[in-house]
Amino acid sequence: MRRCCQGVGLPCLFKGVGMANPRPPRFLLVFDFDETIVDENTDDSIVRAAPGQALPENLRQSLRQGSYNEYMQRVLAFMGDQGVTMGDFKAVYENIPLSPGIPELFQFLSKNHELFEVILISDANMFGIEAKLRAAGFYSLFRKIFSNPSSFDKRGYLTLGPYHSHKCLECPANMCKRKILTEYLAERAQEDVEFERVFYVGDGANDFCPSGALTSSDVAFPRKGYPMHRMTQEMEKKQPGAFQAAVVPWESAAEVARYLQELLKKKC
Repeated sequence: MRRCCQGVGLPCLFKGVGMANPRPPRFLLVFDFDETIVDENTDDSIVRAAPGQALPENLRQSLRQGSYNEYMQRVLAFMGDQGVTMGDFKAVYENIPLSPGIPELFQFLSKNHELFEVILISDANMFGIEAKLRAAGFYSLFRKIFSNPSSFDKRGYLTLGPYHSHKCLECPANMCKRKILTEYLAERAQEDVEFERVFYVGDGANDFCPSGALTSSDVAFPRKGYPMHRMTQEMEKKQPGAFQAAVVPWESAAEVARYLQELLKKKC
């Protein structure tokens, strides 16, 4: 079990009667990256490093449903052929703007790091994510980052691979975020880390799948007006109650910070 005070639906944030040396309460906060932490889709952003800041039409037309990772492998190979360097990519990633309210939310989490374990699950790539988070000064906030492997080969080309394989029919072939999240929770449970609540902050259709694994004690924070938000609304209309987690849409991540602040003020 990863819940306490189930009768009132609130986590125990304070020492109760008869609790000897209680472990500090722990919450898991899961973030997406593209259009969640940063305010752009980074796969589109890196095209700014290409000559003319554009891709050839035949390359753009080669994208097929469910094969975005393979498409980006071709895009990166093209950019390598055009002489785009590690420094060029790094400069683009570092200058992608953060989404509204993200600095405030991350500052709040940094101040309350003993309460929140923070991870990132993204269908972008490790190089770009690390470059941006380091430049923004928030890299150390994350205990673990799950994303597609990327590195520079002997030619200096940025290469990309799939994260894993899976059997989920709803997700792209290279990544199922639900599989990653459930495996992470199981791994932490084996390490005797039990989360009282899980919070998921995302925007995309591939964030809907993992948020469907949340329980009624957890909270999904979909970015307002984005696919994840629309999909939660559609499910509630078609199957009321099927989506178990509370849904708290946001326009600014500062709204997420305020929700978490209010949570910490409550007592069991």
